[in-house]
Amino acid sequence: MTHHRLSKRREEPAKPRPDFPLFPHATGRWAKKIKGKLHYFGPWADPDAALARYVEERDDLYAGRKPRRRTEGLTVKDLVNRFLVAKKARVDAGELALGTFGDQYKTCKRVLSVFGGNRLVEDLAPDEFENMRTNIAKTYGKLSRKVEIKRVRSIFRYAYEAHLINTPVRFGPGFVGPSRRELRCERQQNGPRMFEAAEIDTMLAAATVPMRAMILLGINCGFGNTDVANLTIQNLDLRGGWCNYPRPKTGISRRCPLWPETVKAIDAALEARPKPRDKADDDLVFVTPAGRRWVRAWTRGKSTGATAELESMARVSRADRITSTMSQLVGKLGLARRGHTFYALRHYSASRIMPTRLAV
Repeated sequence: MTHHRLSKRREEPAKPRPDFPLFPHATGRWAKKIKGKLHYFGPWADPDAALARYVEERDDLYAGRKPRRRTEGLTVKDLVNRFLVAKKARVDAGELALGTFGDQYKTCKRVLSVFGGNRLVEDLAPDEFENMRTNIAKTYGKLSRKVEIKRVRSIFRYAYEAHLINTPVRFGPGFVGPSRRELRCERQQNGPRMFEAAEIDTMLAAATVPMRAMILLGINCGFGNTDVANLTIQNLDLRGGWCNYPRPKTGISRRCPLWPETVKAIDAALEARPKPRDKADDDLVFVTPAGRRWVRAWTRGKSTGATAELESMARVSRADRITSTMSQLVGKLGLARRGHTFYALRHYSASRIMPTRLAV
């Protein structure tokens, strides 16, 4: 006589709503398959708690990290929010450029992506910062990599200096930027990023009126994109042939003698300058044909998608018409090469080019 073991299977519950992301597993728990592996989030009887746990852990699971349940202590999400709020206050007070804040915002997004928002700051170990360094190296060259590592370190130093944690974060010996030797080797490998005198003559002959003046300021005074875009009429003494323009970041005084060709080009640019859209820009030497700044930053929208962890912080956008216009110019003239942007003009020492060699 054969005896059959009868198993009584519990009836699976229906999903609380059609968009519920979990499914009822035969073990009596709500589950979801992520990256080919089943994960369980709680009993059938409490779908709300299961959903809350899924939301808390999903970023770590999709990133391939082991979820860390939130306990008492400062989390990475809390830290980046506190850090950005402090930096935004400096922007509002006029002590920090909006563009710089935008760079810090992007770094905070990277920190959240690599470590996860629910990770406790005091639990972070040196090997995790080495993973962060690997992540940075995938998207940045050596010089930019060094800057990004400094920004990441500044976020976690803020946690200790603001008394959010009791002990400093240990980054480990591996979380440092490239050495000076490595940077020198990269520069040698990439070659010099400067225009030759004949190339500058060609650009000056083909450039528009405002771009011609900008190029001359680049080689005459060593000005970069933002320097040119923020230059005001008050900074200039065209009759005496001088430009008095303190460095925006440091406030250090900078006084530069202007070549006669530069004075002539600036006069022409001022005469042809469109009317600025914003009254605050009335004193600018250069505005675009649309009446805006050539380099500007602004906030738009609210954080969404990958930035939703950042506490209702508007994103920072940046437009640089100098870079795009210069790119079009060198492309049209067949002078485009890697690293040969408007900023490369300041690498060309004024002592290596005489005003008499410039196209008039």
